[in-house]
Amino acid sequence: MNRPASTASFAPGPLLLAVLIFVAALTRLLPHPPNFSPVEAIALFGGAYFANRAWAVLVPLAGLLISDLALGALNGGTYLQYFSTATYLPSLLAIYACVALCSLLGFGLRGRVNGTRVLGYSLAGSVLFFVLSNFATWLTAIVVPGYPACNAGLGACYVAGIPFFQWTVLGTLFYSALLFGGFALLRRKLPALRPQTV
Repeated sequence: MNRPASTASFAPGPLLLAVLIFVAALTRLLPHPPNFSPVEAIALFGGAYFANRAWAVLVPLAGLLISDLALGALNGGTYLQYFSTATYLPSLLAIYACVALCSLLGFGLRGRVNGTRVLGYSLAGSVLFFVLSNFATWLTAIVVPGYPACNAGLGACYVAGIPFFQWTVLGTLFYSALLFGGFALLRRKLPALRPQTV
């Protein structure tokens, strides 16, 4: 007996990828060191595995947006200012641009995912985030509490960002290991996930 077409054509892969990305993004609500975040990892993961290239970019961006809104609802303060104050808009856009660019970077992992490549791409994504986010902070002359050097010059702004960079790298590596490693285990169990992209 044939199954209905809607059931037979259902592909669980994209839904599972989206769930993994949203769950990882929402871990930003948990206590963590500054910049220890899944943001770059979810972008690389989406770029590596979504067959639909638009989804590969849009789903990580949606995960970031939902987690930002949740942080704003829970914490208020700076998180809400990002969405309500024009001063913070360039920094906010720079972060979202970093996620979109990292998703595009993740296209280079398609069909070639292994530990060494994920490590290299995770480091590249972390550097991209560091360069763009600190440039946006300097460009808009936003006074970062405790880091007045951001108004002294671009070089000083990058130096002030170094303590955060180590956490960006560690967070990206940690979440990349969880996402890519966890998905590799799921692919062994579920044949529908075995194509290079889903």
